[in-house]
Amino acid sequence: MSAQTGQKLRKGGKRDRSDALTGWAFMSPFMLLFLLVFAIPIVVAIKTSFYQLDSSGGGLYGGGEQVATFVGLANYIQAASNSHFWLGMGRVVVYTLVQVPIMIGFALALALLLDSFLVRRPGIFRLTYFLPFAIPGIIAAMIWLYLYSPTLSPLVRGLSALGININFLSPNLVLASMANMTTWTYTGYNMLIFLAALQAIPHDLYEAARIDGASGWQITTRIKIPLVRGAALLAVLLSIIGTIQLFNEPAVVSSQNVWMGKDYTPMMMAYNTMMGSLTPSGDGPASAISVLMAIIAGAMAGIYAFAQRKVD
Repeated sequence: MSAQTGQKLRKGGKRDRSDALTGWAFMSPFMLLFLLVFAIPIVVAIKTSFYQLDSSGGGLYGGGEQVATFVGLANYIQAASNSHFWLGMGRVVVYTLVQVPIMIGFALALALLLDSFLVRRPGIFRLTYFLPFAIPGIIAAMIWLYLYSPTLSPLVRGLSALGININFLSPNLVLASMANMTTWTYTGYNMLIFLAALQAIPHDLYEAARIDGASGWQITTRIKIPLVRGAALLAVLLSIIGTIQLFNEPAVVSSQNVWMGKDYTPMMMAYNTMMGSLTPSGDGPASAISVLMAIIAGAMAGIYAFAQRKVD
């Protein structure tokens, strides 16, 4: 190997190291935030789930201090043997199986509409469809609670004037009412996922299909929809994980429907356990519930991803 070749290799190695350092420098803010707001809290939650707070010291009239005591898997056993946890999990699973397909279907339909030639000024419609997602979830739930309230809602009064008496907050309809809240909020968000995938499809495919005599419907069903399966997988996985953590809607609705209780969903159960409204209370039992929820959500997402791969 000549000296000139060796010099070029050394320069190439220095350039590669410089590019790598530049890449890590740009990525370091994300990595720092990822560790602070995601990785470290997960590790802390898992560690906390093995402990319970017990009173130590004090006399006949109390006093003393709270001490974290290692209890092993006791918090997990207690959560897994709690029938209210599984009832709540059953509710969110049913909620997921019904609400997610409807929401994904609406999102795909809106994305296909905006990607077609039927809509002029698609940017205005795109912003309009996405706008509900910009409203904080708790505020959106309060708006819908007002629209569902039998004594306040102009919607309910209008239906009553037409002879349709319906209670959106009844035990038989409350899950569907909350599903409508979630669909209204997140359809626009999922629409953008599909729209980005549609706009990434080479337009040469459309031109070739039109030359072969394909209609607009055939282009949509045989080219567009099959090529956005990856986006559909992402949207469904995010929706499953988000739905298992259902909290804003039932928390707001339960403020008027006392019969729902404080453990209507697993996330409500974890929150009220941490706040001391349910027993056993404390960070340890609440963390155990949260970890169980994460395991179930991961299992559901994994099953869907596996099934989707088998279909492909």
